Amino acid sequence: MFTGCGTALVTPFKSDGTLDEKTLRALVRRQIEAGIHFLVPCGTTGESPTLTHAEHLRVVEITLEEAKGKAPVMAGAGGYDTASVIALARELETMGVDGLLSVTPYYNKPTQEGLYQHYRAVAGAVRLPVVVYSVMGRTGVNVEPRTLRRLSAIGNIVGVKEASGNISQMAQVVHHVPASFSVLSGDDAITIPLAALGGKGIISVASNEIPAEMSQLAERCLEGDFAGARTIQKRILPLLDVNFVESNPGPVKYAMARMGLLEPVWRLPLVEPSEESRRKVDEVLEALGLRTGQTAHVAN
Repeated sequence: MFTGCGTALVTPFKSDGTLDEKTLRALVRRQIEAGIHFLVPCGTTGESPTLTHAEHLRVVEITLEEAKGKAPVMAGAGGYDTASVIALARELETMGVDGLLSVTPYYNKPTQEGLYQHYRAVAGAVRLPVVVYSVMGRTGVNVEPRTLRRLSAIGNIVGVKEASGNISQMAQVVHHVPASFSVLSGDDAITIPLAALGGKGIISVASNEIPAEMSQLAERCLEGDFAGARTIQKRILPLLDVNFVESNPGPVKYAMARMGLLEPVWRLPLVEPSEESRRKVDEVLEALGLRTGQTAHVAN
């Protein structure tokens, strides 16, 4: 179910900072029409830590309504406190999501045994497929390959979003887990090398902007057409890079505003990218023919 390209959906806000439900529906429809393989609402790219509980559920509800029967939905359910994650996971299961993406607990830096017990408890509380999200650069803790091997023995822990950026570690992960376990890239630019090692796809930031291209890139990889995948990546690589010129999702939301897809609004502590970063994003959008007009008033 969760192979190919899944979009880590941004969450659009209105100029007053409230959830922009109309735009969210349009963004989900755009993804489906472009052939995206699955959708990931309320991950950290969706600014989930800034959403209220009701907003989190509403974003998932809208995504489910628009995607029903067209694309699977893997909803975000992660955090510092295992009990709270379990409570949210159960609510999302009741809503009818197809799976969960669960980022590692941050700040407290649990041991590998702590990580194992955390995910074991979450998976044991639901029947849904669970995908572990390992992103040490943001959470301060790494899910090591041998820990993923232990977790892969739990029936409904079905994959990992591997965002360490460490190709050697990714190779070790693929080596340690069963072939049925989905190792997904958490970095757009590493989709091809991870697929060559046996990975199953990408949970993408760039597919917010270019869902068709990222879906095609993932498909080429899964078909073993790495020459075709490289041709796509060569063209879009500047966008994959500039999306991280500042902390995600600052640049991607700015780019989407320039493309006329949403209002350029973030919730604090995220703010508008700097003038220099905006210039870099604009240059890439111009080169790729993606920029459609002037941005609206920027708000936080």
